[in-house]
Amino acid sequence: MLKDKKKFGGWILSVFIFLFMVVGSARGKFFEWEGKEEMFSTMGFTSELMFKIGILEVLVAALFLAPGRIGFIGNLLLTAYLGGAVVTHVRVGEAFFFPIIISIIAWAAYTLRNTEFRNYLTKK
Repeated sequence: MLKDKKKFGGWILSVFIFLFMVVGSARGKFFEWEGKEEMFSTMGFTSELMFKIGILEVLVAALFLAPGRIGFIGNLLLTAYLGGAVVTHVRVGEAFFFPIIISIIAWAAYTLRNTEFRNYLTKK
């Protein structure tokens, strides 16, 4: 029963990560809003490139939600994507800890929801 609670908790966290990535982050890359051009140019990106990055972000978030090994690959890609976000924020002198926290939570969520991976990590 406890493992079922862990798996359920892992899926809840995973859905929150997915929603943050798609609704909280990628959505702003698809729509026009005041200051968008200036913000992205400060980071060194054009709006056209940010649109493509938004598509990549949605795809990586969707892969992260996949069960099993595809979810593991999605989690690796999500971590790499967020690593790029860290580098971008460091380069422009902004706070960079949030993508690191999201990566840690994503790995915790995947570990909780995937019994096989959790067992692999706890082998002695």
